[in-house]
Amino acid sequence: MNIVGKVVVSVVSVLLLVGVALAVVVVVNNHGNGKHEGSVAAPSTSKSMVESVCSNTDYKTACEQTLSPLSHNVTADYKDIIKAAVQATVDQVSKSLNLSESLLVEANNNNSTRLKMALEDCNDLLSLAIGQLQASFSMVGDSDMHTIKDRSAELRSWLSSVISYAETCIDGVEEPKFQGQLKGTLQNATALTDNALAIVSTISEILSAFGLKLNPKALNGRRLLSDTVIGNDGLPTWFSASDRKLMALHGNGRIKPHAVVAKDGSGQFKTIAAALAAYPKNHVGRYIIYVKAGVYNEYITVEKNMVNIFMYGDGPRKTIVTGRKSYTGGFSTFRTASFSVIGAGFVCKGMGFQNTAGPEGHQAVALRVQSEMSAFFNCRMDGYQDTLYVQAGRQFYRNCVISGTIDFIFGDATVVIQNSLLIVRRPMDNQLNAVTAQGRKERHQPTGIVIHNCRIVPEQKLFADRFKIPTYLGRPWKEFSRTVIMESTLADFIQPAGWFPWAGNFALDTLYYAEYANRGPGARTNRRVHWRGYHVIGRHEAQQFTVGQFLEGQRWLPATGAPFLPSFKW
Repeated sequence: MNIVGKVVVSVVSVLLLVGVALAVVVVVNNHGNGKHEGSVAAPSTSKSMVESVCSNTDYKTACEQTLSPLSHNVTADYKDIIKAAVQATVDQVSKSLNLSESLLVEANNNNSTRLKMALEDCNDLLSLAIGQLQASFSMVGDSDMHTIKDRSAELRSWLSSVISYAETCIDGVEEPKFQGQLKGTLQNATALTDNALAIVSTISEILSAFGLKLNPKALNGRRLLSDTVIGNDGLPTWFSASDRKLMALHGNGRIKPHAVVAKDGSGQFKTIAAALAAYPKNHVGRYIIYVKAGVYNEYITVEKNMVNIFMYGDGPRKTIVTGRKSYTGGFSTFRTASFSVIGAGFVCKGMGFQNTAGPEGHQAVALRVQSEMSAFFNCRMDGYQDTLYVQAGRQFYRNCVISGTIDFIFGDATVVIQNSLLIVRRPMDNQLNAVTAQGRKERHQPTGIVIHNCRIVPEQKLFADRFKIPTYLGRPWKEFSRTVIMESTLADFIQPAGWFPWAGNFALDTLYYAEYANRGPGARTNRRVHWRGYHVIGRHEAQQFTVGQFLEGQRWLPATGAPFLPSFKW
């Protein structure tokens, strides 16, 4: 039996446990396009339940066919069934990993450095996907009916990351023969994963309809996160008590780091890499690394086992990590990053990240983040094309400066960038600028890029030619690309059309681009594109993209009080 059948059976079991005799209709609302996707009833037979659950998947035939042998098996415990579904997903991704490894052996005989590098990236990415799935297997075992809704948010996040990693793998392998083989197996895995995402979303709605007891503060009316919900310490009110204390100690200079990095030898380590290498196994709580002022010319990766790190510097113009790897220089986009973060729970404050390859380097990443539940405060990311790679996971950025040219904020994370300065730089001649290129592949993914209460301005070198060099808010990298710009100030150099196509009509009907309450001469929407997927939205729809709802920040950054006031305050 394949993964889709096993995932759907988990929903069947949950429905029975909560009472299938109740004829409750649950309306599933997809935040990505603002319309109802359909309804799920609690029917009285296993067969009708299978049909009802599968009706909300995009690959319905496969869902029903694979579930058919189990449609009468409703005795398994729901946790056992979900765990079996997760294990089936591991098996499916493992097949793709095995193929990637065999193709790498073949590529070694072709003497193609770029192809070999891309397949090595595939191995790393698919291994990460399997690791996330295995961790989730354990997580599900600890859940119960009173925590399943909260855990469904985590499940959606890691399932979406599996899709993101698969797409990164495919995009990186440019040789047609090898890409075709990988695409076949990975598209299969992506389809099954999207079905799982649809089903997990349905579970969440069903449990709510059956009266699951949740924290009412987390479900009451929410408002847009403006300056009024930023505490006196400059941090969001939903930031956890322990992390707020940590940040306060940092601001007062009383924090005691576990490791100090200093180029002049005044710390325990001279390089960031050395400090990370000393990260202790099984560390509990935050691991604190202080990086003193200096320019650190090293390529850094915060590995997946390096969790809950708080790294801080002396300011984004004083503590700088720099590199110059680029696509033109022979590296895959994935490998060009000067600084990469994989380990979950990464928090960073007061640091700068650069890629100095210049516009002629084409894809050249300064910071790549695939850290679930990560946050960056008072940081700076400088580059040209592909500066900030928000690859996967839930991410939050505040009071940051991000500069670049083409697609300089890109990826498939669930990300909010707030109260930040976005600087558009001068590209090469005959190039255009695009602030974002969001890569949501499947409509059930919770991912997207939200730019909230930011300023988008040209750099000085671009200012004189700002009307000659077109600058757009974004373009659709993948079919269900989702980007929202709200309550931000847009300078006059933003093109009246606002958004630019990727290639012809690709994704114009399936994307979701939205603007809400923006300011400045570039914010006028009367001449915007007329794509089906473009929207000028109101306050109610904009609420979906606040930190509380879009990132579910009140769950992964425990609050000291009510995370949001029940009404708007402007």
